[in-house]
Parts: sequence; structure tokens; C-alpha cells
Amino acid sequence: MSHETSSIRRLIIVLALLISTGENANADFTFGRPTNLGPTINTSSGDAFDCFSADGLEMYFDSGRPGGRGGFDLWVARRPTTDDDWGAPENLGSPVNTGDHDVYANISADGLELYFSRGERGDIWLTTRATTDDDWGNPVNLGPVVNTSGREHSPAISTDGLELYFTARNRAGGYGSDDIWVTRRATKNDPWESPVNLGAVVNTSASEAAPSLTADGLMLFFSEDKGQRLRPGGDGGLDMWLTRRASVSEPWETPVNLGPIVNTASLDAGPRISPDGFTLQFTSERPGGFGGVWGDIYQAPIIPVVDFTGDYKIDIEDLILLIEHWGQNERSVDMAPMPWGDGVVDAQDLEVLMRYWGKAVDDPRFLAHWKMDEIDGDVAYDSVGKSDAVVIGDAVWQPEGGQVGGALQLDGIDDYLNTLFVLNPADTVFSVFAWIKGGGPGQVILSQSGGANWLMLDAQGFLKTTLKGSRREKDLTSAAAIMGDSWHRVGFTWDGNDRVLYVDDNEVARDTQGGLQGSRGDLTIGAGNNLDLDPGAFWSGLIDDVRLYDRVVTP
Repeated sequence: MSHETSSIRRLIIVLALLISTGENANADFTFGRPTNLGPTINTSSGDAFDCFSADGLEMYFDSGRPGGRGGFDLWVARRPTTDDDWGAPENLGSPVNTGDHDVYANISADGLELYFSRGERGDIWLTTRATTDDDWGNPVNLGPVVNTSGREHSPAISTDGLELYFTARNRAGGYGSDDIWVTRRATKNDPWESPVNLGAVVNTSASEAAPSLTADGLMLFFSEDKGQRLRPGGDGGLDMWLTRRASVSEPWETPVNLGPIVNTASLDAGPRISPDGFTLQFTSERPGGFGGVWGDIYQAPIIPVVDFTGDYKIDIEDLILLIEHWGQNERSVDMAPMPWGDGVVDAQDLEVLMRYWGKAVDDPRFLAHWKMDEIDGDVAYDSVGKSDAVVIGDAVWQPEGGQVGGALQLDGIDDYLNTLFVLNPADTVFSVFAWIKGGGPGQVILSQSGGANWLMLDAQGFLKTTLKGSRREKDLTSAAAIMGDSWHRVGFTWDGNDRVLYVDDNEVARDTQGGLQGSRGDLTIGAGNNLDLDPGAFWSGLIDDVRLYDRVVTP
């Protein structure tokens, strides 16, 4: 770190200490591209990840590979340090593994208790050892308070050992085939109490399973069967989800999908976080694995989002946002000591930010990015996804005439760009930004077929959006006139509560909605949501650098 950067950092710390406290939740993060753990761990017999030991040196998983005792067995792989590769897996052997299915292991923080499921019908069992160097002892059934005539499986013990989350199938009081339940005890020496269903916020009439707690107990990862499509969002038949709580005494919040980087159209399940908080480990049947029932074990890096403003670089604007929330429990800038933070913005978060100071970064949370830098042809390529836009009409590329590289000139008569479906506004938080020049009253920058005009000009040329909660709600209109010969960066953000419009990185309108109306239509750039009925909505002017994020960007 240079002397100049170090001085800036010290100055910022002093200034930040003057900022008062506030409130919010946990930090914003994303995932890197998943990688297969390879043939040492995965086989064609099927392998499913279960858990890490607290020190990260043991990894437990299920496998039907040769060398077991029948059905699926529990195996363990070890490594000398967290920087080393995993060694050859070892079967846990008798008395833990039997001729039945022994699966879904979860180890306690001290490494002396291993909870797991046994049998097709499924009960939760516990095996213990005196020290981490000893073998596991004779398992004991957790008994009728936890186990029923239904199927209980996938146990997850909290760090303090006082909460045990698990999946129960067809248990009385549930919402669907599989629900997540929790049983508690006052101390480790007390018996487990009657389990409680996590309720309708987490559980649905679909199947919620494979819970996993983070070390601080404030995040619960789980899998959900999307076959019935009951919860908004989701990318495949079985997806991974996350729910948060403000403290261990607070209720769980509405779950969010982990997104398309880790979820695919295939089975993606059993999400678990590494002890250092920087890796997601899970099981997937995605193409490219070694095969077998349940698929393979994958891992994906967890990446804190440090580009708070979404401008590709880490600079004073990001620093200012961090300072403004110093001492607060603010999700968007709380990154450390783990990627989701510790509930307070402080020097640890500043240290993470300064690692990236002055660097250009790619935002991993793009859903789509149409740079409009093409020279010719009829396609505006999506640089981060599969939603390439087809150019309709006689629009003209302007390789040297854009605000960020090139741009596309639309004639306001019949020119527009048609993309594939990207997101349903009712499903998720999101942001969209674009550079525009020109335009006229009633003309549209971005719309969704069968849905709303996301960004457009009203009859006076003011920026507005028709994205809203219901037909009875009003459109959100600003007092920002943006027609003319100057470039303007316009944007819309939705955080699940507030609609916000931006012009030139300044907030120009805001209101609150109970939600947004849904649509699964394709996005249209440069024309309205109904081409046949609204010919006056075609854009006349330049459009450049259209960005769609699956997070709220603060420009």
C-alpha cells in the first residue's frame, strides 16, 4: 500500500468515527464461478456434500462409491491446512455406516458430535468421539421427541450447540412434503425440546430441505424443490436459497434465491459455507460432472461486493458511501470480517475496500449488460449473459459516438432492440441504468413485453416509470427533463420496498410500493411495451451502455 493510500485510509478512519449509528441487516455478496472438486472427491457413483469441521480440515460427504458398507455411506476427506488439497476420502466404517443409507452428516463446532440420518424411512442419529483424534462411537437415535414415524433428516447443529435444524417429511403441523424444523435445548446437557416449524415465511407447500447455519447463526441456507413454482424466483428443479435474521432471537426473513451463478436448470442443493466464510460448497447435477445420482460436489468463492456505486471502479465515491454508514448495521457496505459482515461498518470493512482501491473491477452481479459497442450487424451482445438483443429496423451503430464507447442511433419510427427474458420484476430486487441522448415526449427507453415501461419520458419529457404494484397505483414521475443534445445517465432501482428514479446519478423521484406487478416477457430497448398500439413510443436518439443488476445500486 502506498504512503498516499495509507494516509487517505487513516484520514477516512478519523472522519468515519464522527458518523452516528443506524440500522439495517447483513452485507451484500455474490458468488464466483463454481468448480468441480475433481476425481479425488467425486466419482460416477454419486457424491453429496455434507459439512466441514470448524477448522476446515475435515470434509464429510455421502457417497455410493465402492468400498462402502451398502447403500450410501458417510465418508471423510482430510487436509493438513486449508491451503492444501483434499486427501483420499476414508469411509467412516462401523459402527457409523451400516448396510442401510447413512447420510446427511453435520459436525458440531468442537468436532466431537456428528449428527446424521439413517435409513430409507429416516431418523436422526448422533455419534460422538472423545477427541478429534479418536474414532466415532456407537450412534444413538435422538428419540421420539425429534424423530417420528415420518422421515427426519438433514440435521444442522448451531455453533453453540443449542439449536438443531432439520428436515421433516409429512410431519404433523407442516406445510408441505418437506419442511424445515428446529429443536432447542437450554444447555448441551439438557434434552431436546419439541421441534417447531419455521413457519410460512420459510416453508411452503413445496419441499424445503437441507438447512445449514452460518457460524454466527444469522443466515440459514437451504434447498427448495422448484417443481411446483410456488415461491417467486428460482432457476431449476432444485435450487439453493438463503434466509436471514437480525439476531438469534428474531424471526427468519423472506428467503432469497442464491441466483443463476450457482443455481442452474439442474439439481443444485445442500448449500454449506466454509468455516472462513469465503466458499460455498454444494451438490449439483449440472453438466460436466462425473455423474451418478445426486451428481458431484462443487465449490464457489463468495465475493464481497465492493463496487457500491456500480461504476466498475473502487474510488472516493465508494469510500464516501462507506463513511456515511460508519458505525451502522448497513448491509450494502458491511463486508468484513466475513463476506456478509458482522453487523457494523468499521475499520475491518475499510480494510477490504482498500485492497481494491483504485482498481477497475467487473461487477459479478450483472444480470445483463448491453455495451452497444458493436460496429455493424443486427445484434447487441449481452457481455455477461445469454440475453443478446436483436436490432429491429434501420438503427445505425455509432462506434465513436457513444458516452461509453459506441452507441446505437434509433430513428423514432420503427427501430428497437428485442432481448430474451431476463427477470420478473415481482421476483427480486434489481437496478437498471442506461445512457441516453435525444428522445421525445412519450418515448420509451426500456420496456417489458406484457409488462411495464421501465424507463420512459412523460408528455412533458420528464423521466418516469410505469413499474408499480397494481393498476390502481400511480406511475412514478420525476421533474427531471432529459430531452436534448446532452447525454444523461438514467436509472431505476427497486429494493423490495421503494421505487427510485435517477438522472445523472442523482435521485429525482422515490415512493413506496407493496410490490411490483410481474411479467415474464422479453425486454425491449428503445420502444414501448405494446409496439402495435403505441407507435409514438419508439425512441428517437442514442442509447448506450444498458446495465441490469440483481442488486440495488447506489450511483
